Amino acid sequence: MGRIRHFVREASITLTLALGVFLGVQAWLTRATPERWAPEGTLAWLLPDGSEGRGTWADLRAQLGAGVGSPVALHVWATWCGICRAEEGTVSALAAHRPVVTLATRSGDAATVRAYLRQRGLPWVTVLDADGRLAAAHGWRSVPVFAVLDAGDRLRHVTVGYTTGVGMRLRLWAATLAR
Repeated sequence: MGRIRHFVREASITLTLALGVFLGVQAWLTRATPERWAPEGTLAWLLPDGSEGRGTWADLRAQLGAGVGSPVALHVWATWCGICRAEEGTVSALAAHRPVVTLATRSGDAATVRAYLRQRGLPWVTVLDADGRLAAAHGWRSVPVFAVLDAGDRLRHVTVGYTTGVGMRLRLWAATLAR
């Protein structure tokens, strides 16, 4: 019985330390994230059918059918990012049931990103951020990033690095409850 208690105690300490390190790293990586998602000016985006759109963030939100009051998932990725590729199936599954906008940062022009999405079979609504300015303006210097935009377009539950499907869904659920 003593060995079991010792194992449980050691495992608890290890898990607590690992969680503390993870949360500390996340706090450091998201330290420059502003309170709101605030892309300025006109955005260019690709729709799942390959067509292009242009307009404001409000225009895109309305096109998604994610009006005021609905949380929207935001996935920031790049064509050259291996971790982003590992999340592709999870993001696609989420997008089949919830409003998801992806941001292709430092990944080239519309034709390059469209070809990548088509080649990988990714049915995503994708905002183009060819030079990385939009991601940088929100404090993100690495990818992938997953965030939830609440009803007021406040950035909630921002994580940098791999996010599990369960983690993505829980963050959206929490944003829905917070309305």
